Amino acid sequence: MWTLAHAHGTLLSLIHIIYGLCLWAMPGLGGRRQWLVSSCLVGATIALPGGFFLGGIALYAGDPGVGVALVPLGASLLLIAILFVARAVAITRYNRRST
Repeated sequence: MWTLAHAHGTLLSLIHIIYGLCLWAMPGLGGRRQWLVSSCLVGATIALPGGFFLGGIALYAGDPGVGVALVPLGASLLLIAILFVARAVAITRYNRRST
């Protein structure tokens, strides 16, 4: 479980870096919902690896502990952030073609 926590924390950190580079490369991407996407990414970075870490503290007959319940919350936050970024990219591309 701690290996999963480490891997997910590392990959989510890379997603943060890529999102920052996308904001730099596409200034229109930031928009009104930038705070929401950033908050969802931060929440996912805490909840997803944190759930795996807490689930690995105490194992019950090979099953993870109660802390693993944070994993679906973190995955949901990550999915929300991805959907908002994809929508913003689509709108930005549409606006570039229209002009």
